Amino acid sequence: MTEHETTPGTTGDSGAGAVVEETQVASAPVAVPPPVPVASDHPDRWGRVDEDGTVYVKTADGERVVGSWQAGEPVEGLAHFARRFDDIRTEVELLVTRLTSGAGDPKHAMTSAKHVQEGLAEAAVVGDLAALAARVEHVLTLAEQGLEAAKIAKDEARAAAAARKQALVEEAEVLANESTQWKSAGDRLRTILDEWKTIRGVDRKTDEQLWRRFSKARDAFNRRRGSHFADLDRQRGVAKNRKQELVDEAEKLVESDDWGPTAGRYKDLMVEWKAAGRAPKEADDALWQRFRAAQDAFFARRSEAFNERDAEFSANAKLKEELLAEAEHIDPSHDLEAARQQLYRIQERWDAIGKVPRERVRELEGKLRTIEERVRGAVDAQWRRSDPEAEARVAQFRERVEQFEAQAEKARSSGDKRRAEQAEAQAQQWREWLAAAEQAVASR
Repeated sequence: MTEHETTPGTTGDSGAGAVVEETQVASAPVAVPPPVPVASDHPDRWGRVDEDGTVYVKTADGERVVGSWQAGEPVEGLAHFARRFDDIRTEVELLVTRLTSGAGDPKHAMTSAKHVQEGLAEAAVVGDLAALAARVEHVLTLAEQGLEAAKIAKDEARAAAAARKQALVEEAEVLANESTQWKSAGDRLRTILDEWKTIRGVDRKTDEQLWRRFSKARDAFNRRRGSHFADLDRQRGVAKNRKQELVDEAEKLVESDDWGPTAGRYKDLMVEWKAAGRAPKEADDALWQRFRAAQDAFFARRSEAFNERDAEFSANAKLKEELLAEAEHIDPSHDLEAARQQLYRIQERWDAIGKVPRERVRELEGKLRTIEERVRGAVDAQWRRSDPEAEARVAQFRERVEQFEAQAEKARSSGDKRRAEQAEAQAQQWREWLAAAEQAVASR
């Protein structure tokens, strides 16, 4: 093997390590020192053993005694000290490899390299001490650059950590001062706290300042949220009391037969219910069930009453249809007085029957009015033909008007609205006949 040849992982590897080191560790290109030859390959190049067994190593300043060999052949002694040199060389190359790969600790490497450097002047080894010293110096340079890079990285990490905590604090302060999404904001603050605990490397002073701001923001949010829910509890208490009052009134109205006004009041109660706001959920649900039950009970009663009324009105309409069929047979051309009396009796029975469905009122009343006009026309014609009796009829009609007016007044006084309306309707009919009789008298 020649002096330029190397074994795997030694000189050749160190050269490769130097190339990698230029790109991965140094902030600026580092001059790669010459390879350190493996001393055990040619130990006689770096030292000698004299006749009395003294072992020398060659240096730039001349030979230096490194030990004595009395145990065997001189060449064996020289090889022994060469292997000790190679052990140191291997240690240095391992430091280079670790630094250039990024796996080594620059601080530990520097300590180890300085220890080797300090011992080289007195090291009991045989080898290329100058090359090894240059290689150790190279390790120290790499370690210094590694320490500087680590310091920069640490400073950057500290700045990033501080910036992240600053951002978390600012977010927490916004939530504390502005958010009304209480659940999501509270969850986010807890998440911020969890993330906060994972952030390391901020200097103590900055960390304490940021922590005080974060704690203050959390406390402010908790106070604001507590105040909100306290107000909400008070509002719900007021809403509960108000809804209790509405329920009490709704339950009192259940038995009312004043259908229209009561139905209107229930609608008003519903509006007031919505305006009252929410009570505590359990109480709100219970009160709502009572309110709806009262409302449903009233409208069920009203529906039943309306169904009965509709059935009654339908029956009334049928009776009035029968009266109309009977009235169609009135013939005032033969016996006018009998026709008038028959019409009068039909009118009384008509009024006594009562109301009909609203959609039938105009139809039925119109048919009766047609019959009434036919009889009235016959009366008018007779008045015009029987002048001697006109005055008597006028007096008779006036008496009947006064009679029915008196009946209407009496019914109103006693509170009988239906009979009052019937008497008034009859009085109106006789007024019309009276007017016609008076006109006949005036125009004869």
